[in-house]
Amino acid sequence: MSGYAAVVLTGGAARRLGGVDKPGLPIGGRPMRDRVLAAVADATPRIVVGPETTPVPADVRLTREEPAGGGPVAAVAAGLALLPPGTTTVALLAGDLPLLTAEAVGELRRALAADPSADGVCHVDPDGRRQSLCGLWRVAPLRAAVDRLTADRGGLTGASVRALLAGLTVAELRWSGVGPPPWFDCDTDDDVRRAEEWTR
Repeated sequence: MSGYAAVVLTGGAARRLGGVDKPGLPIGGRPMRDRVLAAVADATPRIVVGPETTPVPADVRLTREEPAGGGPVAAVAAGLALLPPGTTTVALLAGDLPLLTAEAVGELRRALAADPSADGVCHVDPDGRRQSLCGLWRVAPLRAAVDRLTADRGGLTGASVRALLAGLTVAELRWSGVGPPPWFDCDTDDDVRRAEEWTR
């Protein structure tokens, strides 16, 4: 498998958690954002898109979507803009995936390498719902999708990830590893408690 980049999205209002810096919440003693970054430690570059609330590691680039708070697709576009020429694949990851592991990312990479017809691959949950921000994508078709959506809407503010990926060929990967699901995100206090229990 060739190398890959990683873009971690850490914006969002976290309304169900009282507006806190959700990716900065500690799970198992580490901020969720740092746990996500650790799962893609072998990615180059690693890019965090979101507010500058807490320092990022020295080898991680930090940027912000335009306008600030413009939503996940605007954040994806900001992350793609920092990829070096020649980058072919990128992991798109939510910043609140405290159970994501290098093993789960490796499964995504192997699945995409095995399916040259796919524009990307993402984990799906047991109900068949795609976890689009727990996936790996080919950069060229992803950039083309951003450009199409920008032209169709006259901008990306408020656009959904579902709309961005609607025209792409997406392979779906069911988690076959042991342990908790890597796509588990923390939207509520109960989610945070469950994640803490899983990391004990």
